[in-house]
Amino acid sequence: MLVPFGTRPEVIKLAPVVHALRAAGHRVTAVDTGQHQDAVMSGDIQRTLGLAPDLRLPKPNGLGALVTAAAAVLPDQGADLVLALGDTHTVPAYALAARGAGIPFAHLEAGLRSFNPRSLEEVNRRVAAATAQLHFAPTDRAAAFLRAEGVPVERIFVVGNPVIDTLRAKGVRPVPAADRAGVLVTAHRASNVDDPARLARLVDVVGRLAAIGPVRFPVHPRTRARLHEHGLAGRLAALTGVTCEDPLPYDDLLTALARARVVVTDSGGLQEEAAYLGVPVVVLRRSTPRWEGVEAGTAVLTGITSNAEADRAVAAAHHLSTPAELSRVAALPCPYGDGHTGARVAALLADPALDALLTLDEPDHTDGTLPWELAS
Repeated sequence: MLVPFGTRPEVIKLAPVVHALRAAGHRVTAVDTGQHQDAVMSGDIQRTLGLAPDLRLPKPNGLGALVTAAAAVLPDQGADLVLALGDTHTVPAYALAARGAGIPFAHLEAGLRSFNPRSLEEVNRRVAAATAQLHFAPTDRAAAFLRAEGVPVERIFVVGNPVIDTLRAKGVRPVPAADRAGVLVTAHRASNVDDPARLARLVDVVGRLAAIGPVRFPVHPRTRARLHEHGLAGRLAALTGVTCEDPLPYDDLLTALARARVVVTDSGGLQEEAAYLGVPVVVLRRSTPRWEGVEAGTAVLTGITSNAEADRAVAAAHHLSTPAELSRVAALPCPYGDGHTGARVAALLADPALDALLTLDEPDHTDGTLPWELAS
């Protein structure tokens, strides 16, 4: 099978799956699609997690170039399945290329839905759902979203999220609430950092969070560029109690997360990692594909589209970092998996019973029978 990946989160989550697939005897071709060329954001994590690509492609110029590259790569690899994860442009590119080549497609982290029509990631998830023959959902909630969209139940498998596999394999452990201090902040979403007004509110929020304790802010390359572009870099650097730094290597990021009283972020993956470590989250977005944390009260949604929302973010961080809330959140089980996702996926893909689900045969309705009658 062929497993494409192009960003740091994809490497983190796919590494344990690829290892499990190969350990189970599956032949896997790992393809770096080139979405991230920065060493800290992609290359270093590949070496750290042992996911060396069998094929490394040049950096693409947009989604069209990704699709073109995928269509060129697939025929030469002899793959009988394409397995992609998540919601970056790599996913629809390889889903569409697989369909064009007549190769079955499987989607890992299937069924996440933010219900945000302005989200490109949401579009990518829905393209994946429309093209996949197998849907590996991380949670029961994600599986329910897929069923509600009409995906046949026999094609949906709840396997957990493989980021938990990575955390377990690394031996990452929660830090007792009493031993934590300060706030970890990350922000990189275009909706937050490309808009000058929202970016200014972000800087203001970061400064106000210092009242909770020392603030660590690893600044994403996109965010750093926008801070300079909009004349906000100096204001951020002058904040008291705030340490701005380059993006952290993954192990260092996990250490910072585990030791924080609260994380304030617009990242999706950090919501999952924080849940495993028992750290509450303020999500700088009005919606999220990861509703389990919101339902449990371990994550609070708030955008930064207005001063009132910025105030809500600061208030939520103060509330979640109280001793009572820290103890409550730390005692809850992680809703995103148990660390055995890779093994489940490997076992499912070795099951001959799934072969029938991978066929791409043209249906025959020449007898006049309509599809919905066949399904009834």
